[in-house]
Amino acid sequence: MSQFIKDANWRYATKQFDSTKKVSKTDLDTLKEAIRLSSSSYGLQPYKVLIIENSDLREQLQPASWGQSQIVDASHIIVFANTINIGNAEIDTYFKNLIETRNIPSEAIQGYSDFMKSKINNLSEDAKNTWTSKQAYLALGNLLNAASELKIDVTPMEGFEPSKYNEILGLTKLGLNATVIAAIGYRHEDDATQNYAKVRKSNEDLFNNL
Repeated sequence: MSQFIKDANWRYATKQFDSTKKVSKTDLDTLKEAIRLSSSSYGLQPYKVLIIENSDLREQLQPASWGQSQIVDASHIIVFANTINIGNAEIDTYFKNLIETRNIPSEAIQGYSDFMKSKINNLSEDAKNTWTSKQAYLALGNLLNAASELKIDVTPMEGFEPSKYNEILGLTKLGLNATVIAAIGYRHEDDATQNYAKVRKSNEDLFNNL
């Protein structure tokens, strides 16, 4: 069995974190890099990632998170916030970075830039926001996998009120919306769910080989 599969079997959605244990800066930097290197459509990465350690701020967020204990007991809370109504500004920023990173003339990518703008700008605002939120989930997947390798627990969470998160964190004025959150840290020894058998569909139920 590959190490990746072993790590995937090890991880679970931690229900109770050990509040005395903190993720080290070195490991946090590794998780940040895993998120940064995540795939995204066109490479745009149309989201912002907030890493919250401040305990006072997390106490403010807990009521907007259905009162869940992971918000205050985990080492950090990571908020993936998608870009709202993405448009030319974000696309131009991406291509500026591309030109500088690859040291190529702007003329070389003008056609691709025009193509991307035509595809994205023709979407409705709702469609744009749905699309950018999906991109944030790709980054969450990379976080889950990298954390499992480091034996850091992660609880991905949709059980929260985005509008209240947006208000508390000032996201709306930044053109962002809280999409999904993840609590990271270390499982408490009393968390009984760590011993539950993992329930997944069988290969026969999940896959169709055509």
